[in-house]
Amino acid sequence: MTQLKGLILSGGRGTRLRPITHTSAKQLVPVANQPVLFYAIRSMVEAGITEIGIILNPETGGEIREVTGDGSAFGASITYIDQASPDGLAHAVLTAEAFLGDSSFVMYLGDNLLQGGLTGLVQQFRTNAPDAMILLQQVEDPRSYGVAELHDGQVTRLVEKPAEPRSDLALVGVYLFTSRILEAAKAIEPSARGELEITDAIQWQVDQGDRVEPHVVHGWWKDTGKLADMLEANRLILDTIERRIDGAVDEGSQVEGRVVIEAGARVERSVVRGPVVIGRDAVVADSYVGPYSAIAKDAVVERSEVEHSILLERAKLIGLEGRIESSLLGRDVTVRRGERTPRAYRFMVGDNSEIEIL
Repeated sequence: MTQLKGLILSGGRGTRLRPITHTSAKQLVPVANQPVLFYAIRSMVEAGITEIGIILNPETGGEIREVTGDGSAFGASITYIDQASPDGLAHAVLTAEAFLGDSSFVMYLGDNLLQGGLTGLVQQFRTNAPDAMILLQQVEDPRSYGVAELHDGQVTRLVEKPAEPRSDLALVGVYLFTSRILEAAKAIEPSARGELEITDAIQWQVDQGDRVEPHVVHGWWKDTGKLADMLEANRLILDTIERRIDGAVDEGSQVEGRVVIEAGARVERSVVRGPVVIGRDAVVADSYVGPYSAIAKDAVVERSEVEHSILLERAKLIGLEGRIESSLLGRDVTVRRGERTPRAYRFMVGDNSEIEIL
């Protein structure tokens, strides 16, 4: 088998992460202070895949191009491919036909995270040489996913978001294909929701007698499209970090456990209890930062407590009496305690925001 290419799909609008995704692509929302998209790129490079195409939508594509660049920072060569409208995963494959040529490839949904990377999967695909390989994982509610039915270990049927699932094996957002998938994508019709479904294309291959090999994933896999999943992915990644203190920690502070403090960051008169990552030039003063928090570059936590949360660049928590937890604060967001009497809540909140007061 010749060298595999990589195809990362980053064309989604990210409606479930609004308002963050009103101003930023969902694939660039950080997990442990790194954009989700970067984990997909690095997984491919680690597996020896250095020729990578990234599918973009016109609305957020410019930002992804700017942040990700030509791929040289990752040891890869990146080709950007515009998908004018989100007409399904199989349509995205067809959009990339000129880039893919007759190469086999790994397709990776750009907002997914997969424990263990791709190296073993690529080796298995090369060794077994199936026409396609799909990753599956048992889930509690299969109705939200593409679902595969197996018989004697072979794929017999795939259904996209079934109302009455006959299997609890969901399609993980990573696929390995030969160029045969292009023929399959051209042979199918749009689904009831008007999209060319990748499940229908793979089903076409099954019906044609192609060998579609299932691989059940036993580690974790996360689709980071919702806040709860984003926070869980942040927790899982932070569980893998090693302690590193490059910033300044004063004598009045306690830094416990696996904590990364980047160069230029300052921790003053505070307690930081890992796993935590504090980005470059961030400031934590007179505060508590608890486990599973990711504080981004130039963020400020002052006279406040926060844990199990993600603060994006230049976010500020100032003078809060209660503890912030299980939260995602966007870029340049400020949450502060007012000094006026009588005390009252005062908000300026954008579309699709969510505030919970306990």
